[in-house]
Amino acid sequence: MSFLILVRHGQSTWNLEKRFTGWVDVDLTDKGKLEAEKAGVLIREKKINIDTYYSSLQLRAKNTLKIIQKTLNDEKKFTEAWQLNERHYGALTGLNKEETSKKLGEKKVHEFRRSWDIRPEPLDKKSPLHPVNIDIYKELPKEIIPNTESLKDTYKRVVTFYESNIKKQLINNNVLISAHGNSIRALCKYLFNLDDEKISKLEIPTGNPLMLKMDNKYDISNCEYLDQDRSKDLLVY
Repeated sequence: MSFLILVRHGQSTWNLEKRFTGWVDVDLTDKGKLEAEKAGVLIREKKINIDTYYSSLQLRAKNTLKIIQKTLNDEKKFTEAWQLNERHYGALTGLNKEETSKKLGEKKVHEFRRSWDIRPEPLDKKSPLHPVNIDIYKELPKEIIPNTESLKDTYKRVVTFYESNIKKQLINNNVLISAHGNSIRALCKYLFNLDDEKISKLEIPTGNPLMLKMDNKYDISNCEYLDQDRSKDLLVY
């Protein structure tokens, strides 16, 4: 038996501003830091020892994890992986979601945000918001850096990394992943075998640990949000 804990980062500055963030590297708000601290407290109350930690490359996920570890008094090193990054929103990156809905229509923006295989228009590589122009991605091969992504694209990289790196750590070990709304949605689609319609309705709250209890065959026997007041419908349990 083991536990897999999935944590979407706490509220970020661009969450607060309701902007499409994607691969842009923004930090947590004060509220986001408090959400991360509460996540750590909730995990501590479960008296579960975390053996292995993972985070995306992005600051908001890394700082969420650091705050959780500080709350747990745990100084283990964690693995950073670009494959756990947020979905790349292409040309929508940096735009205000409400203003974009007024311009393009709510239905179109909902398709971009929640559909399985629709990609926004690609982001121009000359844009300062493109990952090739952001310092944390300087070490990544340029050919793997996307210009835009659908959730399906995000799913492929997240699940490939999970299968090749994370899954083997779950043999009698507890694992925590600090990532993003869409990378966690992608992993949930895989773990819960959600169809395309259900995954379009799945929402992941910020800073609320989702704890999955798994047996030695990687089957999920139970799952729950630790902050019940801010839980979302998992559509499967």
